[in-house]
Amino acid sequence: MNGDGYLKVCDFGETAVVGVPDAHFGEVCASFVVPATGVRLTAEDVIAFAKETMANYKEPRHVEIIDALPLNTTGKVVKDQPQERTTP
Repeated sequence: MNGDGYLKVCDFGETAVVGVPDAHFGEVCASFVVPATGVRLTAEDVIAFAKETMANYKEPRHVEIIDALPLNTTGKVVKDQPQERTTP
């Protein structure tokens, strides 16, 4: 994961990671993934990749495969919108 909160791997087109409330830890990672063109990803694929390449506290606890990330006019991810999707 780079400093902007993005995972980098060839099967991932784009990924946004946001913090969501958690009763036990206070906050955990949720990942929103847009697969690369022609790639079929599942939430389980993303979690398996994270378990192999990241420390436990960085692994996303919630994964959603989506068609496109919400972007603002400058092309940055609007992180409030994905976060609202996972808030109980």
